[in-house]
Order: sequence, then structure tokens, then C-alpha cells
Amino acid sequence: MIKSLIVAGALALAPVAASVSAITGSAELLPEGKVELGFYLPKEQYNPAVPTPESILGAQVGEWHVRHDQLVHYFKALAAASDRVSIKTIGRSHQNRELLHVYFSKPSHLARLDEIKQARAGYFKDEKAADNQPLIVNLNYSVHGDESSGSNASLLVGYYLAASNSPEVLKYLDEMVVIIDPSLNPDGLSRFAHWANQHKGKNLNSDSNNREHNQPWIRGRVNQYWFDLNRDWLLLQHPESRARITEYQQWRPHVLTDHHEMGTNSTFFFQPGIPSRKNPLTPDKNVELTKELAVFHANAFDAENKLYFTEEAFDDFYAGKGSTYPDLHASIGILFEQASSRGHLQESINGDLDFPTTIKHQVMSTFSTLEGSLANKDKLKAFQKEFKQSASKIAKDAGFDGYLISETQDKTRLHKLIELLQRHQIEVYGVGKDTKLDGKTYLAADSVYIPLDQPQTRLIQSIFSTQTSFNDNTFYDVSSWNLAYAFDVDFAKVESERKLRVSQQLWQTPIKEVPVVTAAYSLAIDWHDFNAPALVYELLSKGIKVRASLSPFSAKTSSGEQQFTAGTMLINAGLQQDGWVDKVNKALAQYPVRVSSIQSGLTSTGLDLGSRKMMPVEMPKVLMVGGMGVNLYESGEAWYTLDRHVGFSPTIVNKSRVNYIDFDKYTHIVLPDGNYGSDETFINKLSEFVKGGGVIWGQKRAALWLAKQGLLQAETISQAEMFERFDDAELKFGDKEALGGRQRVAGAFFDSRLDLSHPLAFGLTDDKIALFKNRTDLLLESKTPFSVVAQYTDSPLLSGYADAKNVEKVANAVGLMAQRNGRGVVIGMTDNPNFRAFMYGSSRLFINSLFLANGVKY
Repeated sequence: MIKSLIVAGALALAPVAASVSAITGSAELLPEGKVELGFYLPKEQYNPAVPTPESILGAQVGEWHVRHDQLVHYFKALAAASDRVSIKTIGRSHQNRELLHVYFSKPSHLARLDEIKQARAGYFKDEKAADNQPLIVNLNYSVHGDESSGSNASLLVGYYLAASNSPEVLKYLDEMVVIIDPSLNPDGLSRFAHWANQHKGKNLNSDSNNREHNQPWIRGRVNQYWFDLNRDWLLLQHPESRARITEYQQWRPHVLTDHHEMGTNSTFFFQPGIPSRKNPLTPDKNVELTKELAVFHANAFDAENKLYFTEEAFDDFYAGKGSTYPDLHASIGILFEQASSRGHLQESINGDLDFPTTIKHQVMSTFSTLEGSLANKDKLKAFQKEFKQSASKIAKDAGFDGYLISETQDKTRLHKLIELLQRHQIEVYGVGKDTKLDGKTYLAADSVYIPLDQPQTRLIQSIFSTQTSFNDNTFYDVSSWNLAYAFDVDFAKVESERKLRVSQQLWQTPIKEVPVVTAAYSLAIDWHDFNAPALVYELLSKGIKVRASLSPFSAKTSSGEQQFTAGTMLINAGLQQDGWVDKVNKALAQYPVRVSSIQSGLTSTGLDLGSRKMMPVEMPKVLMVGGMGVNLYESGEAWYTLDRHVGFSPTIVNKSRVNYIDFDKYTHIVLPDGNYGSDETFINKLSEFVKGGGVIWGQKRAALWLAKQGLLQAETISQAEMFERFDDAELKFGDKEALGGRQRVAGAFFDSRLDLSHPLAFGLTDDKIALFKNRTDLLLESKTPFSVVAQYTDSPLLSGYADAKNVEKVANAVGLMAQRNGRGVVIGMTDNPNFRAFMYGSSRLFINSLFLANGVKY
């Protein structure tokens, strides 16, 4: 039905397509891949006072891959030359590159840009304030840095809007504010531009085997820490995303485009995507308007006999990617995917694909977006009004009033979750009394309330969804992103908020007092706090000697008798050098964590402070194996966790070099998910390392590999073997995709039991923890006693999709085990505890391995 309406609409609009089709021409490459400006843009008289990209950059767009600094240089030149252009630096990337928003509109609109923005920011509370404001269209390019045709196209779009005096452009400027984000991932874009440009010869080489088209392990797709920023719109773990969402929440554009690239042998894709794979909280009207805009894209490409497709790929389910996040916020998010030349010229089944042509198609789809948005202006504005007005009904239809989230011991972790919610303009309130829900008591001092009856009700229900059954079980990305599970905080549905005595004021993060300590017999650091590992690492790096209690104890403190849990870190005065108190206070100023002053080494109960079970804590020196064959994302996530949450960067060595490395320099070796082969020298070096006292951490396929090499004593089953459990004998060829959807675990949360007495679980207080699974490799059971840290429950699926056959096998399998091997320890985990850096709960298991793994030997 959608397809037929797109086709009918395209045919109906064909007579008005001249303004779009005029921008195209035949791809006649001049020497070294250069084209004329007229290849991209209509042949008309442009304002000579406005500089062309070529006049500023010294080369025509498409001749070279543009770097981010060149983008910034050109857009600043454009803003200086034209009163139609305004520019703002909205933030900086990890590598300190400017993140730009460039605004295009008529001068009178730009003069009151702040007023328009303020009206937009308040729209969902006072829609009348924005009724007479311009249409807002937000054009976003190249969140994947090696999908660079979008960023290169932004130069041409900017020039056209600034320099053209065509009736179409003047009408856009009169009735719109167009916001261009020329590079969502400046660090990745610059990395890829350098790669592609350094391999370009005077005579272009289209052979797909050519080095130009095959990037090294760290590709341009990812950002500084090797993350896919198109998965971070919801999670906001990176400055690029935080800056973008801050602006998005204030502008709430009517239309947002997200320009990507796909495989070289493809053509061009625009939404709608697969109809059955939209987020259930996305309004149907959103799909209808996406379909109406698709008519304009189809018309533009038809006019030039360009191939394209819709509806057969790319879902709109995960709320944290660029074309879906806007759909839950009353914007029409549109994904564009252009076949990639991945360089300057590459062979494909459709003939040689040149870089200028990929850029041109991004320009075409941008102009069709502007044309379609203006033609549907009234519908787009009406949709936002309907979206806003329907929020209360959506909340009421949910059948409950809101969510209570709570955490008793680790307020840092709780506050980080609340801060994330507030960045998405989600209203959070304190509660005035303790409440019992489903048999559990939630203390008012430890809890906050999130009502559903607020503008962000759709996003809230998405964030806390525990859905496990879906109409379509094939997912492009993850099927669950429950933030309460990720942050390991308690949460519950609240049937009636009258039970809670909800505060009238929005919740504000309390100012955390910085502890100041004086000399004492011993200082005890609360290991529950998320910041405690970073504090301990800082202390160790400054020469402070730290010991960890492997059992609970109680002792007299300056505040009276106090209970201390296993994992408490101790700074004993008798082991320190002069000046140690000042060093501790400086570290506490950086990482404020609760510290107690113990008055005597003789404790009331449990271990005395001089016990042999007060384990010396060694400063971790971590070697992480990376390189081809190792999961790039999981390597980056481990690096990010250590660098941003603990306070140091590991030594990362390519797998091809490990045999030349002296392992004795390191305390830990981390093996991210990957294929580690059968190199006997490497295996023997690992065996010697662990037997000599080192700690090995292996996750997912690396954990199974450690078991295969005999370094970890466990029964295993691989993902390939799990796939074979699905009978395909009676299936037809058309059932292949559905079978694949059933076989894989689509990024879901699984419940596991924690052994809280195990050193790797110290600091966690709930004996249940949600683990995030996106592969079905399993450790079935341990062959050694006392080594299971986390084991999946009998009915483990908490949220997201997994076929019953997979759930059945996951049940009671081992999620995390740690075994003594010689004088060292081998740890295996079949999930990624650091997934996308928002797993603030399970990442503690990984972090604990740095400081407490040696406790396995006691």
C-alpha cells in the first residue's frame, strides 16, 4: 500500500520536478576525478560575492575527500560573505574539532534566530508560541566518517542556499530555517579523508582490491574511541552526541535527514523502511508523512533515471539512531543510504561508481527534502501539534502512571542515569515517602519518580520497555535498550502516583560534598561508589598503598561503629610515606567518594586490618590485544571504560605483534571478542603469563577460545553450534531471513544470579544483574569449583527478542567465570559488559577484574 502511494504520488508530481532535476547531469570525470560545478548544481547565475567551495578549498568538491578543518574553513567563509548564513560552534569532538551548526534563512529570520529557537524549545509546553514560526529542517551528514559523500555534499548545499537567487531557494529561505550539521563525526571523517586521499593516484584505480578501498582495522566509520556514533543518540556517551541532542531538544525540527552510505553494489535508499520494523511508539502519521516526502525523492531520481529502493531494508526500531530518535519526538527522521565508492572510484555491478556521483545523489536527496518539506509545511506543523496533544492519551493508555527508579548504595550511578534522562528533557521528580511496590520497599531518599504524563512519554516508555514479543523478529540493531537494566538500578511501574507524595519541583542533582580527611589509623574507601575504582587508581598512581578487604568487618570510626562490606579499600597509615594525607585529599577532590576514618586495627567483628585477607592492591598495567580479527567496537568500548571511568589508557597492541611483546611488563591481558587463531607461540606466552601470576580477561569468542586452549576449564557451545539447533530441513528459500532472525539474539537483556561473595562482584549489592547479550556463544559450566561469578537464571530473558530455543539454552549457563591457573587468574565472560559504554552496572565486573582478580587466589 505504501509503495503504491509513493509511485502514484511521484507520477502526479512529475510536472513540478524541473527545479530538482535541473541539478543533475552526466558524470564526465575530468583528469584526476574532477567535475564542473554544473555537474552538481543548476546552471544559473550565482551571487559572485559568495565564494564557491573550489575558490576556498583550491579544488572542486569530489576531487579530493574533504577534511573536517576544510569544512569549517569553508562554512565560516560562507557566513562571512552572506547575510543568509549564520554559524555556531555547538561543541567539540573528542579530538577537539569544532562541531558546527550552520543556519540558512532570510536575514530577518537570522536576526531573531534566538527568539525562534526559544519558541521551538518551549513548543511542547506552549504550542502557540511556535505556531507562526518558520519550518525547521535539520540536515545531518556523515555520522559514519567513511560515508563521506554526505559531508562533501554539505559544501554544495551550503553554497547553493547562500548564492542562488532562484525562486525555489528564495522561498525556502523565506519560509524555513535550514540547519546544516556538515559532519556529525569529524574525527572519523578526517581519518578517512586522509586514508582515501593518500591512496589516490593521478589515474584513478577502480579495482575493489585496491588498498584505497580497504581500510585498516580502525576505520573512518568510528569516532575517537572506535564507537558508532549513530548508536549514541539515546545513550549520549560522547561529546558529539551530547552537543547534537542539546541543540535538537531546543529546535525540535519538523524534518531531520540522516545521510549515510552502504555497500558499493547497492543503489540509493530512502525511507520508508520495512513497514513491520518501526518502533511501536512511533505514530502512524509519521510513516504517512515519510511516505509523502518519499514522493519527492522518487520524483527527483526518476527524472534522471537513477536507481533506488525503499521498504526492503533498514528498520526504524532502535530509539538511539539518527533516523529513529526524531520519530519519537514529532520530527520526521529520514534515512538516506548511498552506494559507496569508499574512495574516489570503485567498480560495482552497476558500473564504475565515482565519488562525485555519490555526492551528487546526496545533493539531490537534500534538495528533494527541502522541496517536499515546503510542500507539506502545513501537514508537518499540524503533525507536531497532534503529537503534542496526544501525549496525555498515550500516557493514559499505558495503564499505569509512571516509573520509580531507586539505588541505595551507589548514588553516583543513579545520578548519572538521572542526568542522562534529563538531557532528553525527561521530567524527573523526588518522592516524599517510602513506598512498597510488588512486595519491595523503595526508600524515598534513594528513589526518584518519572511520570508518564509528560511530553516525552513515548521516549520514556521506550527507555523502560520490557517487551519480549514482537510482530517482526528481525532487527537491524538491538531489540532492547532498557536504561534501568543497563545502569543496574531497581525500577518498578507505579500504578498510582498518589502513593508516592511526588515533589512539585523537578529533581536536581545534589551537590556532592568533597570529603576532606585527616590522618587516621586507616581510611576506608566505600567500594560501592561508581567513582571508587578511579579514586583507587589515582591513589595507586601517586604511590599510596591500598589494601582490599576480602571479607566483611566492622570497626570503630570517627562516626561510631560501622559495618564494612567485602571490597572495602583501605589506606593504612603505617604503610604510607610522608605527605600521604595531602595526596589522598587531592584525589578525593577529583573523585569524591565516601571515606571513613578507622581508629584501630583491632576490629569489632570480622577481619582485623592486619589480616592476611587484607589483600594488597596492585596498580593495573593492562595490555589489550587489538587489530584485524578482533572486534573493533568492543575494543573501543573497553578502552573507553578504562580511560573515562577508571583513569588510564591500556596499552593496545595489534594481534600480529603480540609475540614480540614482553608480557612481564603487564598485570592484565584483555582479549576482546574476536578470532584469535591457533598461533602456538601466542598461546604458550599467555600460558606462561598466567602461570606466572598474570590475569587474563577474555570475552565472548575470546572466552570460548581460552577454553579451547585449555586456559579456561569449561564446557562451551559456539554461536555456529547454536545456529545448528534450528531445523531448516522443511524451510523454503523465502524463509531464510526469518530463520536468521530467529537464530540470532537481537541485543537483549538476560537475568543472571551473582555470587556477591566473589571478588569480581564486590561493590554490587543485588544478587541479580542484567547482562546484555548479542551473540549466542555460551560457557555451559565450569570444571572447577567456586569459579562461577554470574549464572543465567532459569527464565533469563528480561527485555528484547530471543527465540525460545536460544533462551532455553542460555538458561543456567555461565555468564562470567574466574579460575585460578598457576599463580594467576583466567576470566571468561560470554557477554560484553561495556557495551556502548552505557552498561554502568555490568562494567563494574570488568573493572573489578583490574583490582580484585587476585582475590580468587586467596
